[in-house]
This record gives sequence, C-alpha cells and structure tokens, in this order.
Amino acid sequence: MATHTRTVPFRDYETWAHITTPDSPVAGAHPLFVLHGGPGYAHDYVRNIAALANETGRVVVHYDQIGCGRSTHLPDAPSEFWEPSLFVDEFHAVRAELAHELDTERFHLLGQSWGGMLGAEIAVRQPEGLASLSICNAAATTDLWYQGIKEHVAQLSPDIRAILDRHEAAGSIMDPEYLAAAEVFEREVVCRVDPTPADLIDSQRQKAADPTVYIAMVSQPGTLDNWNIIDRLPLIDVQTLVIAGEFDEVVPAAWSPYVEKIPGARSHVFTGASHCTHLEQPEEFRAVVASFLAEHDRAVQG
Repeated sequence: MATHTRTVPFRDYETWAHITTPDSPVAGAHPLFVLHGGPGYAHDYVRNIAALANETGRVVVHYDQIGCGRSTHLPDAPSEFWEPSLFVDEFHAVRAELAHELDTERFHLLGQSWGGMLGAEIAVRQPEGLASLSICNAAATTDLWYQGIKEHVAQLSPDIRAILDRHEAAGSIMDPEYLAAAEVFEREVVCRVDPTPADLIDSQRQKAADPTVYIAMVSQPGTLDNWNIIDRLPLIDVQTLVIAGEFDEVVPAAWSPYVEKIPGARSHVFTGASHCTHLEQPEEFRAVVASFLAEHDRAVQG
C-alpha cells in the first residue's frame, strides 16, 4: 500500500492527515474516513484499520483531530472550545480538502469510541455523499457510558477502586498512581491483549504528553458530560453497522440505542473482545467491516 501525509487547513489551525492508497483500487469502492477516539487520543491506535485499503481496494483516510497527535495543539484554549461541533466542522474541512484528491464525493465513515460518537454527530446532519456509517465501541449518551464504567469499576479490588475514586474526586486523573490503577481497569475492558499493542501505547503516550482535549471533554465537569444523541438518531438516513465487544467498557445499554433508533441499523458483538476490538481481533474486525462497506458501495451505485 502506498501512503502519504499532508496537512489540511482548519480555521486558523492545521489538521494532519494520513492517506493510504490500495495497490489495486476497486472501481466504485468509496473512500473510508476513520475517526479516532479519546477524546484526546491520536489516530495511532486505530491505524491498523488502514489494512482495509488493500483488503477492499479503497482509500483509507486517518487524521489526528485538532489538539491531538500531529495536528495543531491548543493547550491554552478554554474548556468550552472543545465542543463536539468543533470536530464535526473539522471533519468536513478534511473531507472537502481531500475530495479532489480522492476523486469522489461519496465516502464511508467509521468511528471508534469517541470517534463513533462523532460519527453519529456527523451523520445526524445528513451530509451529502455519506454512503454508510460504522459505529464501533461507542455510547449513545455519556450518562450510560459513565454508568457502565462504574459497573465495571465495581468489580475491581477495593484498593484499586479507592485510588480511582480519590484521584477522580481531586481532579488529578493524570497522576501516575491514578494511571497505574486505570491500567488494571483497562486490561479488563479496554484492551485485553497482553502485552499492550504498541499502537495503543503510542496514542496513550501522546495523550499523556498533552491531555488538554481529554481533560476538557471527559473530566467532570467536561463538555461531554450531558452529551446525548438518542433522540436525534432517527435522523440518520444511511445504513449503519454497530460494533461492540463482549467485555466492552461501553455496556450494551449504552450502545444499543444506535441499533434501536437508527432505521435499519445492525449490530455485531465480538465474543471475547472488549473496547479495542480492532486490536484484539483485527482480521475478524476488518472482515466484518469490509463486507459491510462492499455491500453499501453496491447499494449507492444502485
């Protein structure tokens, strides 16, 4: 696969993009844009999804959202700056800038974790050209997401729970003691691969080096505290695939509204996997996504 990177102007900033081109392009295979999670992680932990380029004959686009990875960092931006609408606008800036290079107005969208939430925010606005939506390991409301995390934490040892509770109450979630306790939690419900994949470590290190976005959006109070898209989901008018892991930190009650409220949505739960299904069962994950994309390449072509 051929790859190249470039920057895209977004407002007064720059968004870094990584484009993977298949060795043998398939006619009518629309590009796939991949939205990473966090919020505040860079794209590295989802970069293995780029293998879909050769596996499906389509271009795969990753990019680091503003404030993350190789894109412009804004450590002094106020918390209210980091709203979901900012990232919706950024996606459209990236898509518009690359439209000529990709030589198509049609595109597929796949988001993982927060990226899945962002994908839903994009799709409810019914953008022209959207061919399909894949929502992976994502909640439809932060209330249910956080409630599910509390259910998982309740299963941890009292010592680990005490450390997590103490630092969350103090707002010191970047403290090394908290991060070590959180790693115990993450090995159960975030990524069950041991040792932790290098791609995930890369994203974790980048978030730790600049946690601005993560803290602004996830630390309570955060700009995602009251986020809830359930009532708007019927507005999504493209075929949607919802993916989850059996041991996912996003519990079924948090992701099932996507299946229940989006017309025609389908789901696939990976047995034995957790939140980073694409890292735990990469070939199986890509096979499910590849089949879905190919089906909706054909559907768009009529």
